[in-house]
Parts: sequence; structure tokens; C-alpha cells
Amino acid sequence: MKLTILGSGSPEAYARRASSGYLVEIGRDRILFDCGGGVFDNLLRSGRLPSDITHIIFSHLHSDHMMDYARLVHAAWDEGGAPIQVYGPAPIKAITDGYFGPEGVLSHDLRARTELPQSQEVWLARGGTLPRPWPEPVVREITPGQMMKGDGWQIQSCQAPHAQPFLECMAFSLTTADKKFVYSGDAGLCPAVETICQNADFLLHWCYRLDGEDVNPKMAATTPTPSEIGAMAKRVGARALMLTHFRKHMDEPKRFDRAIQAASDTFGRSVTIAEDLQLIQI
Repeated sequence: MKLTILGSGSPEAYARRASSGYLVEIGRDRILFDCGGGVFDNLLRSGRLPSDITHIIFSHLHSDHMMDYARLVHAAWDEGGAPIQVYGPAPIKAITDGYFGPEGVLSHDLRARTELPQSQEVWLARGGTLPRPWPEPVVREITPGQMMKGDGWQIQSCQAPHAQPFLECMAFSLTTADKKFVYSGDAGLCPAVETICQNADFLLHWCYRLDGEDVNPKMAATTPTPSEIGAMAKRVGARALMLTHFRKHMDEPKRFDRAIQAASDTFGRSVTIAEDLQLIQI
């Protein structure tokens, strides 16, 4: 199981970090957890093609977790790739139709690319056939608790407190015969998230604020600090912990180092912070 960090940041425009995107490779499957702004470009920088992606799993539908979705699906289609399998909370079907449906925002582009004689000639020269179908990602709306299965892997979901009731939000554990990877999504700490994190070989957990930062109680309930995340990771028996979703101010060197120290102290092991294009063998 190989993990590539394609986006380790937040909604903030930031050259160091694209928004959320995490690619897990298992056998022939390329499973992308979230697809925020900048993830598409980092996918290319990592040496992969849009059509390499077989699955997209959305933790929730904040823009920084799905802004590059349409771009990725369109580019994979233009390469002649197989339809991508897409899983996410409602209304991901309506969003997909809003991009690629008959009256979608990309419908004018798609009509030109599939019906204009010159464009048809380009498509035929690339080995395509006519009539050329529009992009057709296979979209399945999921709710917390549902399981997804692939070739030698399965993904279990649970509810993650974050932006309810406006957006449903989930955390995921991906397991194979001998490995367990957990992606928290944007999650407050809660019993359901702790359960899904149990005995993870690798826990990738969002971290939106630092220890000692003043926030209102509602924000505090859904944005655990490095020390709180480290303590949770220790409780659930995780073997490795990486923090992600870092914001600009958190990358100031002293704050960055304090975050590592705070999480490591409570976890009891060295904790790392994700960086774009980082590769991890799990």
C-alpha cells in the first residue's frame, strides 16, 4: 500500500500546499481521497495521469476537498480513460450532473468536443471512435457506516463531526489483508472516529489549529489540536501518525516544530506533518 500526498493544505491559497488530496495505490487500483484545488497539478507532478485514477472517495463536499473534481474527470475522459468510480455524500450526484449533464456548466464544451467535425477528427486520430460519449463517472452516494469494496481492499466509513447539518462528513478506514490506513477527513474527535482508527498502521489526521490558540467553543469541539490528536492516536493503538490540512500560519518554523513536539509527546512516538508530493510506503 503506497500513499502519495497530493494536497496537504486548507482552503487558503498557498504555494507550499495544495488543498486536500491523498492517493492510495493498491494493486491496480488508484484511490484518491478528496480532490481539492491544486490536487490535479500535483497528480501530474507525481508522474501520474488523470486516467490512472480508478476511484475517488469524498469525505465531504467543502470546496477545498472537491474543487479539482471536474477537472480530473474531464481530463481522464479526454485521455480515453475508463469511467472513474466516485463515492461521496449527497449531493455528489447532483454536483456531477451539474458539471457533466445535458444542461451542466460544461455542456457547451462537451458538445463542441463531441460534435464539431474538427474535434471529431482529432478524436479519431487519437484512436477514438464515434459517436463520442460524454464523461460518465459512476457515482454512488454514501452515508456514514457504509462499506465500499475493491480488489483486495475495503473501505469502512463513519460520521465525522465537522460541518453538519449543512454537509455530511465522514472518516474512512481502508484495509487490505495486512494493512490498515485511516483518513480522518475533517473530523472532530468522537467515539465513532476513534473506533474506525483502532489499530491503524497509518493514521492521517487533519489538524486545523495549534495548541494554545484561542477559538470559540463550537470551533474547538470540531478542531482537535496536535496534542489532542496525538493522545487519541495513542488510545486507539495507531502505529504511525501524520498530521495534515496545515494552514499558512502553522508552517512558521517555531509553530511547526511545536506542533510536532506536542503531538509526539502525547502519542509517545515521533509524529510527522504531511508535505505535498511526499510518498509513504504503508
